[in-house]
Amino acid sequence: MNPADPKSASGEDPFIVAGRHFKSRLLVGTGKYESLEQTRDAIETSGAEVVTVAIRRTNIGQEPGEPNLLDFLPRDRFTILPNTAGCHDAVTAVRTCRLSRELLDGANLVKLEVLAEDKTLLPNVTETLVAAERLVADGFDVMVYTNDDPVMARRLEEIGCVSVMPLAAPIGSGLGICNPWNILTILEEAKVPIVVDAGVGTASDAAVAMELGCDGVLMNTAIAAARNPVLMASAMKHAIVAGREAFRAGRMPRRRFASASSPVEGAIA
Repeated sequence: MNPADPKSASGEDPFIVAGRHFKSRLLVGTGKYESLEQTRDAIETSGAEVVTVAIRRTNIGQEPGEPNLLDFLPRDRFTILPNTAGCHDAVTAVRTCRLSRELLDGANLVKLEVLAEDKTLLPNVTETLVAAERLVADGFDVMVYTNDDPVMARRLEEIGCVSVMPLAAPIGSGLGICNPWNILTILEEAKVPIVVDAGVGTASDAAVAMELGCDGVLMNTAIAAARNPVLMASAMKHAIVAGREAFRAGRMPRRRFASASSPVEGAIA
């Protein structure tokens, strides 16, 4: 949204993905926590409404008798966003999404993630394109993890993905936004929500993403790997709000030299 848009001044600032309205622009993952209880506590504190779940690694009903994440994060309170983490080709990613639709009673909102290899966890963009085309054709609402390439982002939008999710930095690296100029270019051209995904390390990283104009931020390790995940979840909640408000307000221009806060014209000599 353009910060000069009248809707900004009136307080209207909806976050809409595939027709779904959300109050929170923070999306969170469920991995790497010490326990399901800690997972629940951190996510509740974060205020997030969208919770992404790795279908190949997390039990949401496919393993009867095992602890079920949905007992801690019930679907009447959270939008469960199944993801294809751990998939390295389009065939496996599509199969995983179809499994998630069966487990979640026909829910079509998914996060597509096809990885090139396990060292960097960078996206395999070739397989991502193939999988995205198949999933869109199959009626899925696809939020897609990709690199920070504006050309790739545009192509994924053209395919029909409902949200493009460029990385800030490699997954779990905590490096923050390494290439803000590419993110800005993606934002300038996009007609779907842009959600920064991967690489956030602390609250200031989340605030920067929002100040650039991103529609949201998805994170997991930054919260789960903190010394106090629940407290970090709170910090991220506030950072998202502060960054979005700063973007909508419109920052002052940068200047090389000082500019007095108080006017000097008419000052008493």
